[in-house]
Amino acid sequence: MAKQPMLKFVDLARDMPVKRAADARKSDFDEIYAEFADAKAAEQASRCSQCGVPYCQTHCPLHNNIPDWLRMTAMGRLKEAYELSQETNTFPEICGRICPQDRLCEGNCVIEQAGHGTVTIGSVEKYITDKAWDEGWVQEIVPRAERSESVGIIGAGPAGMAAADVLRRAGVQVTIYDRHDRAGGLLTYGIPGFKLEKDVVMRRVAQLERAGVKFVLNCNIGTDLSFQALRGQHDAVLIATGVYKTRDLKGPGAGATGIVAALDYLTASNKVGFGDEVEAYDNGTLNAKGKKVVVIGGGDTAMDCLRTAIRQGATSVKCLYRRDRANMPGSQREVANAEEEGVIFVWQTNPKGFTGNPVAGVVVQRMKLGDPDATGRQSPEPIEGSDYVEDADLVIKALGFDPEDLAQAWDEPELPVSGWGTVLAEFNTGVTELADVYAAGDIVRGASLVVWAIRDGRDSAAAILSSFDAVREIAAE
Repeated sequence: MAKQPMLKFVDLARDMPVKRAADARKSDFDEIYAEFADAKAAEQASRCSQCGVPYCQTHCPLHNNIPDWLRMTAMGRLKEAYELSQETNTFPEICGRICPQDRLCEGNCVIEQAGHGTVTIGSVEKYITDKAWDEGWVQEIVPRAERSESVGIIGAGPAGMAAADVLRRAGVQVTIYDRHDRAGGLLTYGIPGFKLEKDVVMRRVAQLERAGVKFVLNCNIGTDLSFQALRGQHDAVLIATGVYKTRDLKGPGAGATGIVAALDYLTASNKVGFGDEVEAYDNGTLNAKGKKVVVIGGGDTAMDCLRTAIRQGATSVKCLYRRDRANMPGSQREVANAEEEGVIFVWQTNPKGFTGNPVAGVVVQRMKLGDPDATGRQSPEPIEGSDYVEDADLVIKALGFDPEDLAQAWDEPELPVSGWGTVLAEFNTGVTELADVYAAGDIVRGASLVVWAIRDGRDSAAAILSSFDAVREIAAE
């Protein structure tokens, strides 16, 4: 009888890939985790308990078949493990790098609840897909037959690219329109290289291009091309723009020079990483070198800004967040990484205003946690008389993102939007009230995770295909 390859969590401890020392990694934008070796990946995968009801799979937005590809990995059947992973996830190597596994699959691992330490699901997912690329197991996208239908996708981020992958495999003609000069959306310009090296994203873009997906870049819908004209060129349109409007700060001095938006700051840094000339970086506007940096916010974007500032050579980097560590929305793993690299977190603080122009400091009010709000989190309350000034040469706003007013920008008053400005679309299909117009990702659900955008893009693509098939069936009658 073959030896049981699984259920080894009692004897084997959880073990992550080697993480580069903080002093070494904070001087560059390379990813901080090394790859698993074959034996280590198999060992860690073998810790899976093969649950009858796998909560890891249930709590994954893509419902990835995690127990089965962990078993394949433990048995050394890596190609099969990759193929299982790819069946439900368009970009597993990206999710393996940037998903907050501590809040999703790993955070719901049964052996974690039993005190044995979760299976390192994300690291194994990254490993098997990187191995697949290295070994040539990643197949080109080749439709079995070409179809005449055409789909225009607005937005080359994870939702748009995931939809394009599904549609192109079915033979649909796909064109993606994006305002930036490179595809990838936030994967390219919003997430730093130390979490997601850019060749990983560009490799997927190139795969779609080889498959026949057309990218129309530097294209602003509403100015360079009207929304109405785009609808006229395609049988269906998918809106996958994401949400990019920065939530603003209020208070005296909030308009001072030196107070910048997180996405502007991260985009400049990533462009420099590509070798582009960025004037706002070169002149210091979006460059933290030699500055006292204060980042306001507690989400993953704030963590990205903090750790970027460290790498750019800031003299000090502090994070102001109005709640405590336990109540912050960002990944606890990212907080730990930031602290290792020298970031100082100033918990339960809120900005009231700013001194100087250019900015010289943040007027900070200390907070306390009161009763829970509608979400169950304790509401922050100001402590009177606790104000002080935090010195700052650069203040980065990382308070989250809101949707742009697409109906106005595109001169399309019939575009259905919610009170928050998100596009109203049917759950699981992306269908909107406009004929043959669909929507997916953050522009529907609000600022969320990349893995949800991938899920939404795939679901909308499936709905578009069903619609095309229904039209064909009617025409054939």
